[in-house]
Amino acid sequence: MDSLVHANGRRTAAGAAVLAGALLLSGCGGGGSSSSSATPASPAGSTPVPVEGAAGQLEAQYEQVVTDVLPSVVQIETDSGEGSGVVYDGQGNIVTNAHVVAGARRIEVTAASGGQPLKAELVGSFPADDLAVVRVSGGSLKPARFGDSGKARVGQIVLAMGNPLGLSGSVSNGIVSALNRTVSTKREGAFPGATIGNALQTSAAINPGNSGGALVTLNGEVIGIPTAAASDPQMGGAAVGIGFATPSNTVRQIAPQLIQSGKVSNSGRAALGVTVRTLIDPQSLQQTAVGVVDVTRGGPADKAGIKADELILSVNGAATPNQTALSEALVKLKPGDVAKVEVQSTDGAKRTVDVTLGQLPSS
Repeated sequence: MDSLVHANGRRTAAGAAVLAGALLLSGCGGGGSSSSSATPASPAGSTPVPVEGAAGQLEAQYEQVVTDVLPSVVQIETDSGEGSGVVYDGQGNIVTNAHVVAGARRIEVTAASGGQPLKAELVGSFPADDLAVVRVSGGSLKPARFGDSGKARVGQIVLAMGNPLGLSGSVSNGIVSALNRTVSTKREGAFPGATIGNALQTSAAINPGNSGGALVTLNGEVIGIPTAAASDPQMGGAAVGIGFATPSNTVRQIAPQLIQSGKVSNSGRAALGVTVRTLIDPQSLQQTAVGVVDVTRGGPADKAGIKADELILSVNGAATPNQTALSEALVKLKPGDVAKVEVQSTDGAKRTVDVTLGQLPSS
């Protein structure tokens, strides 16, 4: 089973999430035979030969995008780790991942170009989407341009900009590998974990410290916030070229609310209105169902007749053996949708109820 590691640079305890299937890592050693026609390396001090044609145009485009966007990507350091951020506006507001700043007592921001760190304060956080906004006073940080992640295309060239392993202002390149992934990350310290819908999968290298940075198109638009990288426990390390970014459209919905009020009143995410826990079979030690601990009075589940101590077995036919599975089923739905929820009562009887979903509130 694969896992997702937060790319936040916390080198003590990496966060993880569950995905189906296994990843196989292939070697990339340079085991080819030598050739006498190979071009020798240029001697030190020689003038490099400019790249011509289409390759030269692509290289020039890369250079222009880095020049334009990198000043909008910052390094974030806290008392418990480090990560990246993207300047959202001209008032000093910076978007990052919630797990980068969760539980932080000290937050400092440094521009990609260097200089003295600026003290920052937490404006607001929405852990459900793993997003947060911090604010600095002073400095001359350049806002990024956030694009429409709904227009992202598989195969589209993208650059990941951030501070992997504390290396400020680093850039890696790749493509958009897949669209509309559902990505779940587990609890890590003060961060409760998240389930992100419509995530962008990318082959651009995402390493510890990249979290909260920018996934950028060749048009210089930010279409995602790198959030997690896959790892394969069987291989004992990272799964190269499999990273995930929170889509910019989610950022554009959540960040303005955090900036305005410090909380999110319109999350756009469906909710049942229950507090749940994962049940584990004592014999097999397998996760079996989600137990309802509490039901919000007057909420969707309450109106549908779901009660505390009952079990939620599935949503719209998708089994929910744990809280992650329940979150992944709900993230694909919208407030106002009617979901068929299979419930088991305390006497073992099963029934399916129609639940008109509510909206996930700010935590």
